[in-house]
Amino acid sequence: MKFTTLLSALALAAASQLAAAAPAPAPAPAAALEARDIWTPTMTYPAKGTVWESGKTYTVRWETKDAPVNVTGADSGFILLRSGDEELPLVLAHNITLRDGHVQVTAPQVVTGNDYSLVLFGDSGNWGPQFTIKGPIPI
Repeated sequence: MKFTTLLSALALAAASQLAAAAPAPAPAPAAALEARDIWTPTMTYPAKGTVWESGKTYTVRWETKDAPVNVTGADSGFILLRSGDEELPLVLAHNITLRDGHVQVTAPQVVTGNDYSLVLFGDSGNWGPQFTIKGPIPI
């Protein structure tokens, strides 16, 4: 029994030494990366000084002339409402195509304020200038 245990220990030690000396397997070849461009389109409407009324429909616009050839997430953008420094959980539009440069939204029912802005998400998130929304609840 002692002889068998000793042989097993020696065999295990030898196998361990061989494994340590063997070269590591080559990593699998990396898949070719797809070219991706980050695009931050400039929002042109609503502009600073714009006034919206809750419940009315408006056309949000952004610049498209500087769009790169490959726009990551070009057909899955969305627009959120922002108040001051806080993004609100209000999605005004979703599944938008960034290359269109515009989308119609309905001004949400919010407290009247002049620190609202829109956040355009596609392959990046950017927001436009602050504007006013006249909501059903004046302050």
